[in-house]
Amino acid sequence: MRIDEAEVGFDGAGLVPVIAQDHVNGEVLMMAWMNREALDRTLRTGNMTYWSRSRQAFWEKGKTSGNHQRLVSLSIDCDRDCLLAQVEQTGPACHEGKRSCFFTGIRRN
Repeated sequence: MRIDEAEVGFDGAGLVPVIAQDHVNGEVLMMAWMNREALDRTLRTGNMTYWSRSRQAFWEKGKTSGNHQRLVSLSIDCDRDCLLAQVEQTGPACHEGKRSCFFTGIRRN
């Protein structure tokens, strides 16, 4: 099944969460946000482009760090309010130099 990008359920701020996952081994690399223009740029160029909420600016992954994410495929969840991007990752995905942003466990009390 395929949907039109117009059917993506952006929130009240015009954003949708995106999970970036390694297309080869399935490792979850990071979570970020996209607005409609970031989604359009990603689909048009094949380079993952996010929306930085803190900087209020577009963020093309790897443009400054060299740690690029190339889009392989894009899926949407059943509620149409979260995206899953299968990517080809160059270098670490995390700004802390780790392959994945999900490297810290939480202890159960």
